[in-house]
Amino acid sequence: MSLATPRSTWRAGLGAGCERFVHPSLADPVERGRRARLVGVVIAAPFFMMAAFAFACGGRIGLSMIAASLCALCGLCWLAALLVAVNVRREAIEAAALVLAVALTAPILAASGGVVSPLSAAVLALIFESWWIGRSRAAAIVGAVAALAVFVLQLPLAGIFAAQGGEAAVAISPWQWVVPLAYALTVWARVEGLLGEARTAAPDDAEPPLETRIDAVVARIAPGGDVIDVSDQAARLFNLPPELLLGTGLFDRIHVADRVAWLCALSDLREKAVHARIDMRLRLPGAAGRGASDNYRHYDVEFMRERNGQDVVALMRENGDVAALRAELAAVAEQADSNEVAKNRFLAVVSHELRTPLNAILGFSDMLAHEMFGPFADPRQKEYVGLIHESGNHLLSVVNSILDVSKIESGAYAIHPEPFAFADAVEMCRSMMAHQAAAKSVSLRIALAPALGDICGDRRAIQQILINLVSNAVKFTPEGGSVVIGARRVGQRLRFWVSDTGIGIAPEDLKGLGQPFTQVQNEYTRQFEGAGLGLSLVKGLVVLHDGSMSIESAPGEGTTVTVTVPVAGPHSTMEGMRRDVAERTEPSNEAGDGTQRKTA
Repeated sequence: MSLATPRSTWRAGLGAGCERFVHPSLADPVERGRRARLVGVVIAAPFFMMAAFAFACGGRIGLSMIAASLCALCGLCWLAALLVAVNVRREAIEAAALVLAVALTAPILAASGGVVSPLSAAVLALIFESWWIGRSRAAAIVGAVAALAVFVLQLPLAGIFAAQGGEAAVAISPWQWVVPLAYALTVWARVEGLLGEARTAAPDDAEPPLETRIDAVVARIAPGGDVIDVSDQAARLFNLPPELLLGTGLFDRIHVADRVAWLCALSDLREKAVHARIDMRLRLPGAAGRGASDNYRHYDVEFMRERNGQDVVALMRENGDVAALRAELAAVAEQADSNEVAKNRFLAVVSHELRTPLNAILGFSDMLAHEMFGPFADPRQKEYVGLIHESGNHLLSVVNSILDVSKIESGAYAIHPEPFAFADAVEMCRSMMAHQAAAKSVSLRIALAPALGDICGDRRAIQQILINLVSNAVKFTPEGGSVVIGARRVGQRLRFWVSDTGIGIAPEDLKGLGQPFTQVQNEYTRQFEGAGLGLSLVKGLVVLHDGSMSIESAPGEGTTVTVTVPVAGPHSTMEGMRRDVAERTEPSNEAGDGTQRKTA
């Protein structure tokens, strides 16, 4: 049966049914079609053969003999279909089926009256079915040889039948026309479907091959690496005759630095990979006066292994625009790195130059504030000296914060983990910030869970985290408010937080919070100084401890900053910290129950 007829016809249904007998491991569509046609022939043949046998020998053998012969013939033919299903060699099945057809057709033809009988069409059926299954001239020749064998064998058999039963033994019955007419209908149906397929495929066949229509060069490469075929597109896209790229011609034109990638891709495909892709530069003829180094052009090469065979198909497309974009991106990245280095150097130099005079300002202002060289004539002089000292301290803290943030971003901030009691760090922070909280009438409380124990970390960095968080909480909490420092153990991690009853943070301000030099701007925060480095420094120090930080806040409801760090201390190396610090400090947002949450 034909497998190429439209799927909407009954022939397609029969073809699909026959194809189900073909073993699923067979991938070649041509071979699958041939085996499916073989199945269709061996399943239908017993019915035509036994009908011919009944019309040829009717009246001379009983119905029981005809039924037994039909069962035997169906069993043999359907056994052949079963052998196809279990993937037995097709050639052996075809040969056995053809021998059986010859052995049955010869006596039927002899018993029905010889070549003048209508059943002689069975001889033509051998030729047609052989061609139908194989779809080749060789298959038709094999069928013709089988038909000739039938004619030769039926001659002595006809003599035997005549000697046994006289003229009546070889009488021609009009009913014998039923078999060739029914068979002719099946031939017409199959040929009509085949012609319909040819008419449908004719417009596609008239189109040029795909290799000539795509804007790429297709090359077929042998397992050894030699190019055995190149599409004609090479003349247009490469400005080279295709024959110059055969053998090692293509490989010789690949840039030396890209040859390793080419060979590795071919090696992967030989190791049963089905696809590979590389970028390469190919030396092509250039304009006159240009050097050989200027004639390389960029190509994207996609390798595919052929389904049946060891050859590799390479599809080469020009990607000069992509290569230019990559080069531009690399240049931009290099410039960004250079700018980052220049920024860090600038901050380091400026900070150093600022700290030297600041130390003098702080020292002399402190001496004047204590009236070491005599009392002030005017009380306002002492007030001004105090303001100078306070401003100098603030400027020094900003300079130190800038240096710390710069070191963290560049991965140069070194921490020294050591075991210490976390409760001691909290107590130290409380004692330092108690005066600032009392000055604003803000309650500063500690709520630590029992048995916190020791934590392994950089004590100075942990204390800096606590001081910065408490300082921000006290700064943005109105008079009469409260600030709480809490902590508890959660498995192998320590979670501590600083919560306040301050002004809170709006959702739109949470997105940029924690970035260097970023401050929340509203009517209340404008009253306070700051460079926007406190939370940025906290985030960096938390990351260096392999921890995480989250912020929960809503306007008018206060803010809670929660930090979680491993009790056993950071396990990443400084190199790992330098690679990850930029990514891990990027903010993200979560929202729930009306409270804005930011996690870093």
